[in-house]
Parts: sequence; structure tokens; C-alpha cells
Amino acid sequence: MPQYRISEVAGLLGVSDDTVRRWVDDARLPAEQGPSGRLVVEGSVLAEFARDRARSVHDPSGVERSARNRFVGLVTEVVSDTVMSQVELQCGPHRVVSLLSTEAVEELGLRPGVLAVAVVKSTAVVVETPGDGP
Repeated sequence: MPQYRISEVAGLLGVSDDTVRRWVDDARLPAEQGPSGRLVVEGSVLAEFARDRARSVHDPSGVERSARNRFVGLVTEVVSDTVMSQVELQCGPHRVVSLLSTEAVEELGLRPGVLAVAVVKSTAVVVETPGDGP
């Protein structure tokens, strides 16, 4: 099972190293000393922690959906013409960009600083690994 150093955990979860250390100190995230003497988190433990943490993110819409990929974030930019708009959201460490009608942007009141939910439904998802797996 892969193990991740504190700095890697922080990068994967989009938080600071200090935040991860606090989670370890508070026993919210189990860690152990790795072969090099540094703190590491087991990959399966980190996966469960990340999944539980993602489930705790509040979706402000209160609407139930069949789409499982929901990203709560802040609108950071809106570029519009008379027909179409490009809306950019910052959802944690992820930048999500959507193209939608300018009419929809106006009806939803989308502008920088507004809290929104990007709902992604896709027929294909590509999964890659760094190539140095087991």
C-alpha cells in the first residue's frame, strides 16, 4: 500500500502542512513513522479520510441529484457575450470552468464572489496513475 508524507497529503487535500499536522495531533488522521523516520499516512487511510471529508462539504442548494460529482465553490470569473458565457469556479484546489447561456448566468445571478455548485455528469472519465505503481 502506498504511503504519503505530510507534505504530499497536504497537496492532495488542498490544505497546508500545518493543517495536516493538526489533524494527526488531534488523532483525526492516523499517521505513523515511515522507513525514513518521517510521518506517513497509509494510502487506504488517506482515501477514507478524503472521502469522509468530501461528504462533509455542504451543498448550499439542498437539492438531491443523481449526479455524484458536485463541486461547491466560489465564482471567480464570468465572461459573457450576448448569447454565451464562460463561468469559472474555484472549488477547493480545483478550478472548474463551464460554458452556459448568458440568460442562465443572469437568471442564476452568477458573478464573482457568489457561492455555486458545479454538477458534473459525464459519460467518460479517464483515470491515470503516475506509472510507478505496484
